[in-house]
Amino acid sequence: MIPTTKPSFGPLDDVRVVYSAVELAVPKACCLMAEWGADVTWIENTHAGDTIRDTAWVKQAERRNQRSIALDYFCDEGREALLALIKDADIFIESSKGGTFARRGITDEVLWAHNPKLVIVHVSGFGQTGVPSMVTRAAYDLTVMAYSGYMSQNGTPEQPMNPGPYAGDYFNTLMITSASLAALHKTKLTGRGEVIDLAMYETLLAIGQYYLVDYLNAGVIWPRPGARNQNLCAIGEYRCADGFIGLTVYGVAQNKYLLETIGLGDLWGTADYPEDTSALWLSGPKADLIEAKLEEYLAAHTVAEVEADFSAHRIAAQKVMEFPDLVADEHMRARGVWQDWATADGETFKGLGVFPKFETFPGEVWRPMPDQGYDTTDQLKRVGYTDDQIQHLIATGVVLQAPTTK
Repeated sequence: MIPTTKPSFGPLDDVRVVYSAVELAVPKACCLMAEWGADVTWIENTHAGDTIRDTAWVKQAERRNQRSIALDYFCDEGREALLALIKDADIFIESSKGGTFARRGITDEVLWAHNPKLVIVHVSGFGQTGVPSMVTRAAYDLTVMAYSGYMSQNGTPEQPMNPGPYAGDYFNTLMITSASLAALHKTKLTGRGEVIDLAMYETLLAIGQYYLVDYLNAGVIWPRPGARNQNLCAIGEYRCADGFIGLTVYGVAQNKYLLETIGLGDLWGTADYPEDTSALWLSGPKADLIEAKLEEYLAAHTVAEVEADFSAHRIAAQKVMEFPDLVADEHMRARGVWQDWATADGETFKGLGVFPKFETFPGEVWRPMPDQGYDTTDQLKRVGYTDDQIQHLIATGVVLQAPTTK
């Protein structure tokens, strides 16, 4: 059996979150809040459950510290159970096509009638308002990346590429978390609930605006960079003698040392590269030469040699770490990056610790991922349902109770 009573810990110890969503953006946001101490109830459907359960390993990492209820909340009795569950919640998050909950009778007003201080977060690909055919369009990480223009900024000049793994979802994880907690902060002060209309593509517009505003204001469209920066030399991923290194060479002293090191010191202090040159632009007269000499230099040296030398001269240089490198890394071990915990089956699961590190009220892992519906009975009893009422809901298929639960 896994524990059902949440211990007191973390900066969100007094926060209760209820959510209905499948992988990845919303559940990961709720996982973060659960790791920071929030009491999180995960509502799954009564059939296959969250699609994350089809994965071999990530389900254990991204559903820890959560309670699972399997509930058909769109039927009449299921809706009443959902409304009972949100009565003492602080935040309710749902992820679906725009307007789905309202069309099925679960409007914001209905939710507020049962909890006027509730923060309601609607997460969808394209928002709750706008062109109707877009509002109700299916959305996944890749498709909102495509729509937002973020995908068009990544890849090679010949081919746009979606950044992985699932960056569109995980960028939105952080927006969902921050927006939910920002709204909760104001609600705690005013006593008035809030509704958040979070369109995933808009998060990606915000994340991708660095070059977008160049187009909006000057009509500039930078090329897709491939493995290099769009407009600066010596920034990107380069091949060394034994692997790859990530470089960001920027700053006067850094540029001077780079040119000297790769055999182009005579360029420094010239009209093309005066002694206050802080950026080596690709539009510069010797950009192709600088890139060629840098590639030649790096190919003749190991990653460790370049990393040590460049870092000593205040150049940001870092080995491109593969998974085995991460596990062997001394700094990550010293920081307590890795953590093991027992699954519901008693197996040891290897994963990550809780980030970031809160000094006074640290987060923790108190519970593994539960079976689908593991907490159905426990949570319905908590909000006032009797054993007979729960058995009726199970018999009629409104809820699913995991057989492993007492």
